[in-house]
Amino acid sequence: MTSTPHATTPIPGTTARSDGAPIHRHRPQEPDRAAPQPLRVIWVGLRGIPGVQGGVETHAEHLAPRLQALGCEVTVIGRKGYAPAEAGSRWRGVHLRTLWTPRHKHLEAVVHTGLAVLDAAWRQRPDVLHIQAIGPALWAPLARLLGLKVVVTHHGADYERQKWGMLARTALRLGEALGARTAHGVIAISEGIAGALRRDHGCRAAVIPNGVTLPALPAPAMGALAPFGLRPGRYVLLVSRLVPEKRHRDLLNAFERAGLADQGWQLALVGGADHQDAYARSVIEAAQRTPGVVATGFQQGPSLQALYAHAGLFVLPSSHEGLPIALLEALSWGLPVRVSDIPAHRELALPAQAYFRCGDVDHLAQGLREAAAEPTDDPATRRARAAAVARRYDWDQAAAATLALYERVARRDVQQRPKVSSKRTMSSSPR
Repeated sequence: MTSTPHATTPIPGTTARSDGAPIHRHRPQEPDRAAPQPLRVIWVGLRGIPGVQGGVETHAEHLAPRLQALGCEVTVIGRKGYAPAEAGSRWRGVHLRTLWTPRHKHLEAVVHTGLAVLDAAWRQRPDVLHIQAIGPALWAPLARLLGLKVVVTHHGADYERQKWGMLARTALRLGEALGARTAHGVIAISEGIAGALRRDHGCRAAVIPNGVTLPALPAPAMGALAPFGLRPGRYVLLVSRLVPEKRHRDLLNAFERAGLADQGWQLALVGGADHQDAYARSVIEAAQRTPGVVATGFQQGPSLQALYAHAGLFVLPSSHEGLPIALLEALSWGLPVRVSDIPAHRELALPAQAYFRCGDVDHLAQGLREAAAEPTDDPATRRARAAAVARRYDWDQAAAATLALYERVARRDVQQRPKVSSKRTMSSSPR
């Protein structure tokens, strides 16, 4: 009896020969998919990072490394002579480059940004060119003509700063208009700035506020105050550059008028000047004449953190701000504050007693006396104050919102000026 071979079920992906053995078909392999390329972004219009004095520079120091961590390839083109040499060509993942510019108050920003735009267009061809501030935004139309996708961040109406003359203010207003009307995307760091852009230029800017990082605990040791001769909890703190719109003289006069030195209080003026001019010299001379005042010069890192941590009160008497990082940092330490009643400060919705009339020295002196007479805040009160500001202003969320805008701009292929969505990219109201 002859046996019949068992039928063979083909293996999936094969056929069977007449003898039942499988014949394997060749399946073409899928080509390897290239890994997505990181978004290449160049920042221009700032002095540089890290450790460079200024609000835009502090903004960049916080935001650029976070964008790098999110997958961007970020390059900051700074001005030669500002960033410390030890920073090298790479800092926290961010590429650092410098270009020459004349060290001149009226020329260095505009000349440097023009050179940086040409450098970006001809040497690096980034996916996005990010211009910081309205003065440098004068170059936004050229950047577009050179084929670059342009984002502009409006940090504040710089033409309102007291240090500028008529010609400079006209140039700054023109920069604001050109940036708002020709950039592919516009960022405003506050609701007030966004409202002005919408009203004056029909530009719907994305509102992406500055942020804070809650300080690491424990606080720096009190011994860090020793070089300045300051007593913990018994000094008023102001952190800013020595420029007229910060109104240092108002605070100096109010401190003396309030008689705080007679009560054992001191005043610490932290910050320096990029260009030693008559205003900066007058502030230093007045500080030297006023009992109880210490001018520390520019501070950063642990020494600055110690000055925040052990202050009894933070004061910002400015006549002009965008969204002041120094004030946000003071609040992140839980400090009580007294600030001028300008719109940028009002946007933070602080308690009523935190405000005084801008330029009113007597009103500020009254606020200083009242603050000095209040009991020292307990740790729970300071933690609550810090938590409140951290809920509203977050650098990680700012980085994510900025990256989302970059991605929209980089993929946009339009001939006419697009506008950023009218919806706020980030809310500046409590969450």
